[in-house]
Amino acid sequence: MARKNKLRKFAEVLSFPNVYECYDVQQPQLVRADMVPIDLKGRWAVEHFKNENPITLELACGGGEYAVGLAQKFPNRNFIGVDVKGNRLWKGAKTALDQGLTNVAFLRTRIEIIDHFFAPGEIAEIWITFPDPFPRASKENRRLTSAYFLEKYRMLLQTGGLVHLKHDDPDFYQFTLDTIAQDDRNTLIAQNSDIYAATLPIPELAIQTLYESFHLAAGRTIKYVRFQIS
Repeated sequence: MARKNKLRKFAEVLSFPNVYECYDVQQPQLVRADMVPIDLKGRWAVEHFKNENPITLELACGGGEYAVGLAQKFPNRNFIGVDVKGNRLWKGAKTALDQGLTNVAFLRTRIEIIDHFFAPGEIAEIWITFPDPFPRASKENRRLTSAYFLEKYRMLLQTGGLVHLKHDDPDFYQFTLDTIAQDDRNTLIAQNSDIYAATLPIPELAIQTLYESFHLAAGRTIKYVRFQIS
């Protein structure tokens, strides 16, 4: 039953007008609903959102709870949730369509090739919400706050663009802080090892993903980092 449900979601998401997909990492090409090829690099605001509002990415978005939550809170901004799993994106994309949210879209691709789909300076802000921490040292380059990925973000972000990390893992949190400190092009703006210990520092942090609810139920503290890369 679970497999049938997964396949149904995967097939259904292919028809959603707010979802774009890349199927070939070696030859990156986006397709929209019904497998129609489209090139949105540098044209997301004009071609998809039909406005010039700033764009925020949510990376490793899973079910898209953060992207949808941000779109609800900030109607004058645009949001794109990015994940490699189409059946995960189904939830966020379906919710956005059901609620008539036109300022949020979804992109199914590997984050390693994200620079193929956005032009330099096209992105105003990035949120990274509970990604796989890849705890083994041999896989640290796969962590979404590694120096490798920060170089990717540096190509996409506008001058002064922000990166936000929300996570429960203390080692991943410290790894992020260390990575920021190792490059003087990075500027740490805020860090918080337990965001719920006091009043939330920014309203965006009130949005909770499915994974966050699991971590909170298990008694884990939620951490937050905000920084700029230039």
